[in-house]
Amino acid sequence: MLGLVSAALLAGCAGGGPVRLAADTTLYITRHGDRSGSDELLNEQGQARARALVAALEGEPLDAIYSPGIQRNLDTAAPLAEARGLTIERRPQEAPTARLASEAAGRAAIWIGNKGNIAEIWEVLGLPEPVGLEYGDLTVLRTDDAGRMSVERRRY
Repeated sequence: MLGLVSAALLAGCAGGGPVRLAADTTLYITRHGDRSGSDELLNEQGQARARALVAALEGEPLDAIYSPGIQRNLDTAAPLAEARGLTIERRPQEAPTARLASEAAGRAAIWIGNKGNIAEIWEVLGLPEPVGLEYGDLTVLRTDDAGRMSVERRRY
């Protein structure tokens, strides 16, 4: 337990070195659902994709849903939150990695973000290319009990 707390504290320190996910953490990362042009809201395909996210995570553990307070992100998260009986926890979209790593430590959580903050998470965690930035990309980051991370890419 002390190791988990230490890892979470280290992850939360701004400028305190590289951010790492704590042992026994699962972090799902996906972009909000589809939208049309500069429209800020989900289009019909985006609404369908938000519902498909529920099925894509069926049988997977999930303790928390994190999202910026942008309507398209919240609308993408809403079906999943309803299906799991979870509250969508709003987080700033700027530089989310350290806080996300700290809050998700030892748990299973999802970040429903945007191209910019997903790319930032990728860079800060030092993940291998390519970055999953397309609608329907779902990246699963898992750390084992020794803190070794695996990266799994899915589509939904």
